Amino acid sequence: MKKFLTLLCMITCIFGLSACGSEEVLTEYEQYKVSNAQQLADEMVLYLFSQYMDDEAASVFDEYTAEEIEYLLNNQYNISVDGNAFASAMKSFHSAKDTVGAITETGGSSARIKGDQIIVEVEVTGEKKSATAEVIFSNDMFMKLESAALNPKSTVGELMGKAGLNTLIGMGTVFAVLILISAIISCFKLISKAQERKDRKKEPVKEATGVDNAVTQIAVQEEAVEETDDLELVAVIAAAIAASQGAASTDGLVVRSVRRRQA
Repeated sequence: MKKFLTLLCMITCIFGLSACGSEEVLTEYEQYKVSNAQQLADEMVLYLFSQYMDDEAASVFDEYTAEEIEYLLNNQYNISVDGNAFASAMKSFHSAKDTVGAITETGGSSARIKGDQIIVEVEVTGEKKSATAEVIFSNDMFMKLESAALNPKSTVGELMGKAGLNTLIGMGTVFAVLILISAIISCFKLISKAQERKDRKKEPVKEATGVDNAVTQIAVQEEAVEETDDLELVAVIAAAIAASQGAASTDGLVVRSVRRRQA
C-alpha cells in the first residue's frame, strides 16, 4: 500500500511539473507571423508613431476620416491599419511625449498570440524615461493594426511614492472610520442622558398629580364631616321642637327637661 501511494505521488508530481513547464507550441506559419509582427511593430514605433508625436504632426490626421487614413497608410507605407485604431494610437503617443520625451531607440520586443490577435510589446527608450509600446495586429495574413499605445514605465521612486500614498490613504480611511464609530458611540451616551432628563421632567408632574388627588380626597372628607354635623344639629333641633309640642321625635331622640336641684 505504501509503495502504491508513493508511486501515485510521483506520477502526480511529474504531471504537475509537466503542466507548469509546458508552453503553447506554435506552428511554423504562426512563428512566421509572430516574427513579422515583431519586426513591423518595431518599425512602426520607431519610424511612424515617433514622427507624429509633435503637436503639429499629430494634428495632420485630424481632418481625415478613418477610411482616408487607411487608404493613405496603405499607399504610402504599404501597411494595413484600422483608421480609428491608428487615430487613437496617435493620440496615445502624443499624450505620452510630455512624460517620455522623444523616442530615441527601441530595445527589443516580445510577442504572443491571443485568440485572433497578435500582441507585441516593444521596449522604448525616450529622452526622459523608458516606456513600453503595445501594438496589436490581427492574427491573419493581412496583419492589420488594431490597436497601439505607449505606456510610460514608473521608476522605483515613483512606485515607492505611489505605495506610500496608497498607505497614507488606507490609514487615513481607517482613522476616519474609527473616529466616526467613536462619534456614534458618544452620541449614544447623549441620547441616554436626554432620555433621563425627559424622565425626570415627567416625575414632578406625577407627584403633583398625586398631591392634588390627596388634597381633593381630604376636602371631600371634610365636606362629608361638615354635612354629618349639620344633619345631627338639625335632628337635635327637630327633637327639641317635638318635645316642646308633646310629640315624639321621628329620629328616636328624646329631649328631657333639666331640673335644678335645690341646695
